[in-house]
Amino acid sequence: MSNDPAPFDPATLTYDAAGLIPAIAQDVDNGDVLMMAWMNRESVARTLETGRVTYWSRSRQAFWVKGETSGHVQELVEMRVDCDRDCLLMQVRQTGPACHTNRRSCFYTGVSAAGETELMQPMPSGA
Repeated sequence: MSNDPAPFDPATLTYDAAGLIPAIAQDVDNGDVLMMAWMNRESVARTLETGRVTYWSRSRQAFWVKGETSGHVQELVEMRVDCDRDCLLMQVRQTGPACHTNRRSCFYTGVSAAGETELMQPMPSGA
């Protein structure tokens, strides 16, 4: 196994029919899963070029640089691709909450046979 990086081309990833690939954001320091969003070929390239995680907003049909308006920035530490090349893992340094509900993670609801449980409260304003 060589530690020398091979050239990477976002075109080698497997995108869905809409040209998108799921991207999971994980806190590099503690392993928490923060959120899942979509990327296209250009947002993958922009993320690698800038070090700021850039997603594709399906609702706005536009690029979405995480934290651009909220200040809750995701700084890319490492991008990983899964074995099928159809999902990305973004290991990030997250500033503030990752979720639009002002929670640290979008995965704040636990589900069991007994029902749903809210696992975390929104962060105080200004956090």
